[in-house]
Amino acid sequence: MVQQPYQAYINNSVNTASPAELTLMLYNGCLKFIRYGKKGIEEQNMELKNTNIQKAQNIITELMVTLDQSAPIAKDIMPLYDYINQLLIEANIKNDLNSLDEAANLVEEFRDTWKEVIKQTRTREYKQGVQA
Repeated sequence: MVQQPYQAYINNSVNTASPAELTLMLYNGCLKFIRYGKKGIEEQNMELKNTNIQKAQNIITELMVTLDQSAPIAKDIMPLYDYINQLLIEANIKNDLNSLDEAANLVEEFRDTWKEVIKQTRTREYKQGVQA
């Protein structure tokens, strides 16, 4: 079976991404699924809503499972991931747009922070490489 060019590009992006870039992809995917879930609620399309909110929950669960528990910040992040997951559950059960918006805002904060971490790490690595 011949892959579509876009799918081949996505597969290659995932296969060559660093762990930090994969985490960023997870945050972006979660936000995409939250948007689709919101669209499902607005259009009263319960299948669209349910499928996409569950995908967002799966991503949050993956972030929780892969969180390095030995990292000092893990004890601060885990409750926030759990809270996001609870918001997603509530949004799905009650068709609650406010819960979805709150979940999206929190995921956006994580994503934006993570982008900044990647940027600072690359800058530091570049400077160290130049000095070597």
